[in-house]
Amino acid sequence: MNNTTLTHSLRFLFLVFIQVLVFRQMTVGWGDFNYVHVMIYPLFILLLPIRIPDPLLIFLGFLLGMAVDIFYTSYGVHASATVFLAFIRPIVLKIMTPRGGYNINHSPNIKNYGFVWFLIYSSSLLFFHFLFYFIVSVFTHVYWVEIVLRTISSFIVSYIIILLYVRILNPRD
Repeated sequence: MNNTTLTHSLRFLFLVFIQVLVFRQMTVGWGDFNYVHVMIYPLFILLLPIRIPDPLLIFLGFLLGMAVDIFYTSYGVHASATVFLAFIRPIVLKIMTPRGGYNINHSPNIKNYGFVWFLIYSSSLLFFHFLFYFIVSVFTHVYWVEIVLRTISSFIVSYIIILLYVRILNPRD
């Protein structure tokens, strides 16, 4: 097992445990409507190396989502959202290709591509993840206002926490 595999494996475990032990308990809302659901586990998919094969990426997304679903007892909602995230990641990377192209040995992080690039990359993927998650969890178009409110509020809070994580722990791989 090389250093990169070990780093990503530890990140997987760390993000799942933090998600389950800390952020599962953090929901903000009024009455029966919880607006903010903090989710940082999608960061694992965002920081995987660019060279990772698409089938492996989707499998890791499924594995990550199922690990969270087991603790949330949400029956595949997180798994479907992370599989969707893993599916659209190569598309977003293709759209955001820098002028010189990607170094396939790099991970898409601030150190390799700059803060603005990472901000656009991670925010777009995280927003799609939240939108898909809340659409699947509600599974009807009747509550579209609640879906949009939950998506935006959860995205803002989670993204601030993710940016703090990235700035403080400074993932290089």
